[in-house]
Amino acid sequence: MPVPDAPSPQATPSAPAPGAHPERRPCVTELRLAAFAGLRRTALRLGPLTLLTGPSGSGKTSALRAYEALARLGGGAPLGMVFPDPVSCVPDGARPDAQRRRGFRIGCTADGPEGPVRLDVAVQAEPELRIVGERLSADGVVLLETALRDPGRRTVQAAWHTAGPAPVTRAPLPDDRLGTTLLPLRVAGKTDGQRRVLAAAEQTVVALRSVFACDPRPGRMRDPVPAGTGRLLRGCDNLADVLWRTRAECGQRYAQFVAAVRTGCAGPVADVLAEPITGGAVRALLERGDGTRSGLARLGYGEVRYLALALVLLTGPGVLEVDPAGEVPGALQTLTVLADGFDRGLDPHQRGELLRLAARMCERGHLRLVGAVSDASWAREATRGVTVVHLDA
Repeated sequence: MPVPDAPSPQATPSAPAPGAHPERRPCVTELRLAAFAGLRRTALRLGPLTLLTGPSGSGKTSALRAYEALARLGGGAPLGMVFPDPVSCVPDGARPDAQRRRGFRIGCTADGPEGPVRLDVAVQAEPELRIVGERLSADGVVLLETALRDPGRRTVQAAWHTAGPAPVTRAPLPDDRLGTTLLPLRVAGKTDGQRRVLAAAEQTVVALRSVFACDPRPGRMRDPVPAGTGRLLRGCDNLADVLWRTRAECGQRYAQFVAAVRTGCAGPVADVLAEPITGGAVRALLERGDGTRSGLARLGYGEVRYLALALVLLTGPGVLEVDPAGEVPGALQTLTVLADGFDRGLDPHQRGELLRLAARMCERGHLRLVGAVSDASWAREATRGVTVVHLDA
């Protein structure tokens, strides 16, 4: 299961990376699914605000799943944790080779100060889960390449660009982790070539790591929850706990949240509150302005999902359950929200308001959104600047 063909690691003159833009924040601008679940030879161009659309079974959820998997690998997670059921990622009808091996291939392009950097990964799902090929490249130069040479060993042979007395350095790397994340521990950074490898690897890791995948579940958000860390979970089950925390942290941002809720919920909304109840739990309420308070149990399915997604768009890594790259200043990072079923349960007014809120937040550069919707014909009417990617069943 090799990665797609590319030139071998090679030496180049000592010079800044072509196409480098020091002012850019690292972000993923393309997702490649060469062979993943039901998707083959698929390249998805991603803008600051992207909607994936297509009929049921076209691969929208699979694309978000692949993106999240790359993000977790970029954060250093072992392969087994990222793919607990790897066989489900193997394309339908994929036949094993002579050694009974089957797998899948995913990749991305991370743009930023170093210009576009490509990462492609080949994963063997059967008979053993392992990374069997990885390639990190920029401007036609392969900066890191790994390959499985001995199936009896739990390592891959890696070669990375040096551009010194020896053009390439070779060493074994573990087969259950992304080699790109391990380069800072193995590359000295003494030559221009090594420094370029490190910069490209850092850009890729930073672009991938700050990802929050969410799919709010109204049935769980309506109930009181124990007071805890105040970090929002992917299902937004602990919404009340997060409201309890964030209300006192940033009054201006919270006021924007209340204003967003006011536009998307029926009836008057003067405030959004969280109050403690017996047993150390908290519950979320809407203050109606006349002394009346409504619990989330009285809100419709779409209203609760709208409220949760608005909170996600108006908060950040310190509130969401993500693991950002701590070694890079927050001002240089971009949070990417992955929202499966972005418009699920929302009426036309709610989905339009939510998309406009997302567009305003994405314009600032600190947030990107990739959402899956069944139909995006309404999106361009709701706001400008949205990238619509159509997937066919």
